[in-house]
Order: sequence, then structure tokens, then C-alpha cells
Amino acid sequence: MAKLRMLITATADQVKEPFLWRLGKDYNVVVNIKRANFTEDGGYAYVELDGSVEEIQRATAWLQTTGMIIEPEDRSLFPENKPG
Repeated sequence: MAKLRMLITATADQVKEPFLWRLGKDYNVVVNIKRANFTEDGGYAYVELDGSVEEIQRATAWLQTTGMIIEPEDRSLFPENKPG
């Protein structure tokens, strides 16, 4: 199992969607919300994803397709950052 901490920043339109719930439902990851602040104008969530490397990669790839700003704390789980 792997863990990835990340900051997710969402716009006013994006906070209307249950994206944190969807991460846990559609991907085999556990979402641990460390800190969050959302208003009707937008907001952020600092979360930790627990799961296999592959599922965490799939979940973050989906988040990126939504247009949210994703800032991983540790980029070593992403293939483009592996040596070789």
C-alpha cells in the first residue's frame, strides 16, 4: 500500500461536485481529509490517499481531468519521475 498527500484546489463550480466522495467510490483508495475549507467561491482540501500505487495514479489522473489544481506532496509515485 502507498500513501500520497496532496493539496486539491477547486473553483466555485467544482466545489458543487462531490469529488472527494467520488475518489473513494470510483477508485480503490481511502481518502483521509486532513484539512479543508470550501465556500461557494471555491476552496481547498489537503488530503491523504491510501491504496495501491496504480489506484492512486488513476485517482489523481481523474482529478487532473476535472481541471482542479493538484499539488502532490511527493511526486515519486508518478511514472514521469521514476529514474530510468
